[in-house]
Amino acid sequence: MTKNTHDADVAFIRALAELLNENDLTELQVKRDYAEDDSLNVRVSRKPPQQIVSAAPQQMQAAVPAAPAASVSAVAAPTSAADPVDPASHPGAVTSPMVGTVYMQGEPGAPAFISVGASVGEGDTLLIVEAMKTMNHIPAPRSGTIKRILVGDGDAVEFGAPLVIIE
Repeated sequence: MTKNTHDADVAFIRALAELLNENDLTELQVKRDYAEDDSLNVRVSRKPPQQIVSAAPQQMQAAVPAAPAASVSAVAAPTSAADPVDPASHPGAVTSPMVGTVYMQGEPGAPAFISVGASVGEGDTLLIVEAMKTMNHIPAPRSGTIKRILVGDGDAVEFGAPLVIIE
């Protein structure tokens, strides 16, 4: 791919992101064919504000776009007053080492790797983050008990986004 094509693709992706925000869309997917074996497939998505779950005031929700979605509330432990407002600042937080899609089990229909209250050992697989068609097993950095699961199966995550809290 030439530098000009790359620059055009970046401009195209930025335009899609602007279109997403201007029209208050949650997801937009486009495939651009250049030649028979050359194409660009882009998916731009974001969580709607009403799906963000946080004990923080409204201004904090906007500052933390990677906050957990409402679908996670069924698996997340209740938040107590002792929990920090930002899960990423919790000392037991395990963060995503990459941008990708979260999978809670090894294959469809299989049991989830973890659940709230389960004990894990150092090195145990917590979940999988798919990035560029590669399934990356995310290991537990230490032994402990899963206190909160901050992502759901199929959620998109950013680099550094909190995934789970182990105490």
